[in-house]
Amino acid sequence: MNENQKDTKRIMSCADCGVINCDMQDKSYPSFCVTTHMEKELRQQSIDLYKDEENRKVMQNAARVEYEGYMKWCRVQEIIEFAKRMEFKKIGIATCVGLIRETRILADILRSHGFEVYGIACKAGTVPKVEVGIDPACCEIGNNACNPILQAKVLNHEKTDFNIVMGLCVGHDSMFYKYSEALVTTLVAKDRVMGHNPVAALYTAGSYYGKLKAERKEE
Repeated sequence: MNENQKDTKRIMSCADCGVINCDMQDKSYPSFCVTTHMEKELRQQSIDLYKDEENRKVMQNAARVEYEGYMKWCRVQEIIEFAKRMEFKKIGIATCVGLIRETRILADILRSHGFEVYGIACKAGTVPKVEVGIDPACCEIGNNACNPILQAKVLNHEKTDFNIVMGLCVGHDSMFYKYSEALVTTLVAKDRVMGHNPVAALYTAGSYYGKLKAERKEE
């Protein structure tokens, strides 16, 4: 066990909950429940932010899409329905170059619904990895860097109303979210091993993917 593990007391949160009374409201709350221990001021601050016109519109339309499409619409259709209700006209797609085929299919579907579509691939601009401070050893799987900041900047320049992430790498997606001026949703979460279905590793964490759990080493 390292020093950080020894000195850090585990703080229980929703990540440790198996009750979920905040949703079901038919059971007792666990002793560490975030709901029952939450500062009233913090809760109210979040409620007040929904008074913002755009925030309220997003929440209202997201709820309608969830309600109307519950167990009926796939995520692609949910995105289309949400974008229509938000009255978005131009949709940006920030895509991994490895998913260009899927991106072309998505663009065709979106255009069939009347949306203007602008896509930008992660390698656009062909910036060498070493130019942005990446370890040269990483060039073994390709010399050019992904450029999520450029992807966001290009879509900002194009004044997209709504952006879709298509399989950006872990961390690269984070940078895209950080610099995108438009709202963003994710259609594909990159997972090369799991066929872009990352939750599959969690479903098998008790069996085939038990190796994901780090062994605890005692000194």
